[in-house]
Amino acid sequence: MTKSSLMVQGTTSDAGKSVLAAGLCRVLARKNIRVAPFKPQNMALNSAVTKEGGEIGRAQAVQAQACFLEPSNDMNPVLLKPNTDTGAQVIIRGKAIEDMDAVSYHAFKPQLLNMVLESFERLGEKADVRIIEGAGSPAEINLREHDIANMGFALAAQTPVVIVADIDRGGVFAHLYGTFDLLSADEKKLVKGFIINRFRGDITLLESGLTWLTEKTGVPVIGVVPYLHGLYLEAEDAINQQQVDDETSFKIVVPGLPRISNHTDFDALRLNRGVDLCFVRPGEPLPAADLIILPGSKSVRSDLAALKAQGWDKQIAKHLRFGGKVIGICGGYQMLGNTIADPLGIEGAPGESDGLGYLDITTKLTAHKTLEHVSGLLNLDGMTVPITGYEIHAGVSEVKSVQPVMLNQQAEGALGSCNQVIGTYLHGLFDSPEACNALLKWAGYEKDTAQDMTQLKEDNINRLADSLEQSLDLDSLFADVPGWKA
Repeated sequence: MTKSSLMVQGTTSDAGKSVLAAGLCRVLARKNIRVAPFKPQNMALNSAVTKEGGEIGRAQAVQAQACFLEPSNDMNPVLLKPNTDTGAQVIIRGKAIEDMDAVSYHAFKPQLLNMVLESFERLGEKADVRIIEGAGSPAEINLREHDIANMGFALAAQTPVVIVADIDRGGVFAHLYGTFDLLSADEKKLVKGFIINRFRGDITLLESGLTWLTEKTGVPVIGVVPYLHGLYLEAEDAINQQQVDDETSFKIVVPGLPRISNHTDFDALRLNRGVDLCFVRPGEPLPAADLIILPGSKSVRSDLAALKAQGWDKQIAKHLRFGGKVIGICGGYQMLGNTIADPLGIEGAPGESDGLGYLDITTKLTAHKTLEHVSGLLNLDGMTVPITGYEIHAGVSEVKSVQPVMLNQQAEGALGSCNQVIGTYLHGLFDSPEACNALLKWAGYEKDTAQDMTQLKEDNINRLADSLEQSLDLDSLFADVPGWKA
């Protein structure tokens, strides 16, 4: 490859690959070096809409922001969105092609490497450096054949690799040494260094271990990244329930559906200092709340059945009888209607399900998936404020005797006649403080305490980049990058 590149691999899932890749992207971008993010294969239910009208993992959208770029399909050419315990929707260059089980996908993978490399090369036409994120661990023996996510890609692209381990999990030297030891000789030659992530304490206590690791492997430790308390970047998949303030006065409950998607919608609420946001696990009752929000879902009819099996439908009915408010987003919006039909078996067995019946709409799932950015005006209780977001859904809802909640080129969403229920296809509807405050005022919370999520993300990306500049030997990482030492 003629362009510079670096692949960030991890000893485990959630070792910090996504975050470190974003931070390295911003380090380079702040030096006016043309940099782009890349992840060959991602598995996540949190996704973002690209400028081409495609779908990629949200982590790559965050990394694109760190590069001061718009997200594009080539940044994540293969996205897998699980819809059962053994199967997933396969999305290639932004477009869903079909559902596959694990065995079928493994057989399909050999066809993907050249396509993935083509996307990687296209990114290189407009970027001098590509920061690549691996997936899971490169030492998963059962997944090595036809690998396109970790060392299989690194070997094909001949890109150097750094391996990251999370010391907060414990056993960091075993993780790093064991991962390296399981690599082939050719793979080991690509490993440029190790990074230890999320360290708390006196670094002198690590020095003997760092020396031992380098002596055993012949690979240097590039740096030890400190634990950054309160760092916020959108999660790739895991739900973050950390609150920012214990003194909250407004309770929001989100039922934890089995196939919940784009739960990053709720970050703006979780980080709102006046709000207590709670995800409820299966088997637990919905606690008393001011507002219940039904989230997006990758498998709407099966998640609706799960909701009813939990008895949450009866608890939602009780909540509304006592004057509570409900918002449904995307799949949650569809659940609030009269029926959901899936005649083609888009998300499971063909059939039709009765919805919760709080909005006079009917939904039919179709083979075409809507993927678009949306902006307009939120009209609610006499308030009119700008609102932006994005839509990702398979299905068309016919809105009948209810009024819309948003106006753009056309009406969007629905407000129930009782003024207690809102449904919308719009993800990211809480991200702007004006729209978030208006929605919470409709639900009964009077204070204007919403975060500016755009500025918050920028501040945290810069904070992360500052930390990496101080804790990593970036000169050794980027010695061959044009403009690095300028």
